[in-house]
Amino acid sequence: MTAKPRPSEFEIIARYFAPLAAGVPGAASLGDDVALIAVGSGEELVLKTDAIVAGVHFIGDEPAQLIARKLLRVNLSDLAAKGARPLGYLLAAVFPRDIEESWIADFAAGLAEDQSQYGLALLGGDTTATPGPLTLSLTALGTAARGRTPRRGDAKRGDSILVSGTIGDSSMGLEVVRGRLGGLTPTAARHLRERYRLPEPRLALGRALVESGVVHASMDISDGLVADLGHICEQSGLSAEIYWDRIPLSPAARAALDLRPELRSRVLGGGEDYELLITVGDHDVARAIEAAARTGVPLTAIGTMRAGAGVTVRGEDGAVIAVPNPGFQHF
Repeated sequence: MTAKPRPSEFEIIARYFAPLAAGVPGAASLGDDVALIAVGSGEELVLKTDAIVAGVHFIGDEPAQLIARKLLRVNLSDLAAKGARPLGYLLAAVFPRDIEESWIADFAAGLAEDQSQYGLALLGGDTTATPGPLTLSLTALGTAARGRTPRRGDAKRGDSILVSGTIGDSSMGLEVVRGRLGGLTPTAARHLRERYRLPEPRLALGRALVESGVVHASMDISDGLVADLGHICEQSGLSAEIYWDRIPLSPAARAALDLRPELRSRVLGGGEDYELLITVGDHDVARAIEAAARTGVPLTAIGTMRAGAGVTVRGEDGAVIAVPNPGFQHF
């Protein structure tokens, strides 16, 4: 008897949890990274929850301060993609029963450091113990101008696809941390390792882009470039075509690819870049790049939204590049 295949993460959400959000416009049928709640005069709350688990989202031996800061930053990255300003956060901490108090103290110190940097505070939450792995869940709250928050499903046919910063550093950094990527200079290895351990939420960039009025669809890259662009395609009812030679790479990532060309798949589907992925009208590309330049973060056009479905990646010769693992999947 053939075992019934387990549904994917997004199939589970659509089948069992999206019906619970029916009739709530701000929930977007759970098809976006954030929820929106109208408040006050001309504003809306932007809410995002993400969890990280030892052995799944981090190896487990990272310093507590870094784990805390990454937890906060991955949630702030989703606020950044919507042009929101951080307001505060809720924390659910599920600690192993044998955790040491010094670890908790260091974890709190890491949160305090980034609270100061990004201008927000802890508003509440819950702490409990478990015989299982360390599990941490954080809900970030931000504010944005009502009606201007870009959704995954807002892309339009003919839009240009742009990404911020550089792509692939984090997934290659994980290879470095695991000792599977040798031969790099100490500087290159350190750059990749730091990009994996401590992402940089593009808050100023996100606000500048949304305020410019040119952004159609927007999200951050967490599962992987191809997978996350696929989410935009699915929600927008379109396809996307991107070009390998246009994807921005850091010098460290290029050095890694020179050593191991097969790591191209890590650039396309490795995930945890926490860069912004947006679409804008083709005539607005220059305005978007200018807005990004004022924040000191580069923005690069890598492809086009088209009719159809799915994501196609083309090489320099125009041939289609197969991407067997387009992004991280929990199930």
